[in-house]
Amino acid sequence: MAPIAPTNNESTIVVSHNDAEHAPGLHQRRHGALEVEQQHGSSSPDTSSPDVEAAISSNPSNDKDAAVPEAVEQQQVEEYAAVSYGDIAKQFSILGWTAFGGPAAHIGMFQRRLVEKLRWMSDEVYGELFALGQFMPGPTSTQVSFAIGIVKKGLKGGLLSGALFQYPGAFIMTAVGVFAANSLVDPTGPLAGVASGVAAVGVALVASAAKGMASKLCAGPLLSIICTLAAVIAYYWPKAYTFPALIAAGGLATLGWSYYKKQTPPPVKETDASVRSHGLNMVWGGITIAVWLIVLILTIVLASTLPNAPLPLKWWEVFYRTGSIIYGGGQVVLPMLYTDVVQKTCDAAGQNCSEANSWVTSEQFYAGLGVAQAMPGPLFNFSAYLGAIIAMRAGYSFAVGAVLAWFGLFGPGVLLIFGIMPFWGKFRTWSMYRRALPGLNAAGVGLIVASVFSLTFGALSVSEFKMTSLCIGIVAFTAVDQLKWFEPAVVVAGGVMGIIAWAGKMM
Repeated sequence: MAPIAPTNNESTIVVSHNDAEHAPGLHQRRHGALEVEQQHGSSSPDTSSPDVEAAISSNPSNDKDAAVPEAVEQQQVEEYAAVSYGDIAKQFSILGWTAFGGPAAHIGMFQRRLVEKLRWMSDEVYGELFALGQFMPGPTSTQVSFAIGIVKKGLKGGLLSGALFQYPGAFIMTAVGVFAANSLVDPTGPLAGVASGVAAVGVALVASAAKGMASKLCAGPLLSIICTLAAVIAYYWPKAYTFPALIAAGGLATLGWSYYKKQTPPPVKETDASVRSHGLNMVWGGITIAVWLIVLILTIVLASTLPNAPLPLKWWEVFYRTGSIIYGGGQVVLPMLYTDVVQKTCDAAGQNCSEANSWVTSEQFYAGLGVAQAMPGPLFNFSAYLGAIIAMRAGYSFAVGAVLAWFGLFGPGVLLIFGIMPFWGKFRTWSMYRRALPGLNAAGVGLIVASVFSLTFGALSVSEFKMTSLCIGIVAFTAVDQLKWFEPAVVVAGGVMGIIAWAGKMM
């Protein structure tokens, strides 16, 4: 790999590993070249290290300029931040309370904060974790949040990062279900303003994530075409099976193209410095996947065959089954949940329907959905709200329903990510996987692009001031994407602008 030459009068040098460990202002570049910011005005490479001197002495022409890069190229290493449990706790505590905008926005926030700013891992590794989450059933951003902790600090790190990212929204939505389910059926006043403003910022976060990931993962005509086709098909035909099918098709496209063109698969470092752990070993990973499947089968069989099956078992079966087969995130899971939890009793003609015996009423379902979309964390936290209401309407403690629904919906995806991670550590080095990976990532980015449009139109349809909501989204996009403002501050500002728009009766 050729060293990066200084341009535009920039003072940049490449250093060996021995010097790099002690150099001030050290940065990691995407292609592995190490550069030093010249804080003291010096731009001459240090040729005093043993590695460089040895290379110079072995050079027949005694050309130091040619010898230095040769020695350095053998010593180059990738350096990333050393991440502690405290770092994981700090960052995911912040993200858990400020990650608004849905799964696509969460993926973008992880990338900007943890990958680009804090350098926890390489873009390549993060792209692979993103592709894993897209390819498995369950909530993608939740699975990525667990995976980030796993690759940095193993099993405990994964549990810590995932739990801190999920719990704020879960507690908030449980409280909403207990105390405010009825009053939120028709939200008006400042609450409607806050919801519209925050929703606009959420869409802007998704758009920024789509732009950033497309620029990195969709370079070149083929990947751009895969991304575009995936976005068009996902928007036009948003079925549960569409999303994994598009991901697989993208991978097959680059796999076939690579073999057709006789291209060398992209290289991968088996000992990537940003991957410190795969969590469980392969034996326990296989056991974890088996546990997910066995629980799914037993739950379905018992709930459908037991006479007078207890209600808690039926609740668990609905949410666990849905969490095990859902692809595409929260927007896809909603119609499936609605069919199961809103139960209507109609007359013989199919009219005059009643929801008197329903687990949840339609009004309660849609009211909670509106609040969930304005809350931080995964949209799957909506399950805690539903569980609390279901239990109270059946005469149980709200905690029973909230726990069963929340763990039921999240459990399958979490078990799968812990189970698949040790296998990912092996197959990520396979030639076929390396050839398919660019297509997997490009199709995944296409799904995010599609969500930008679907979320935009969805947010506008429920806003009381559509023109103003669109303007808030434009301002928020500039703030997070171009000005690089702190995302939580932009979210708060969006809520404030929403209140102002409501108070001023803006368009």
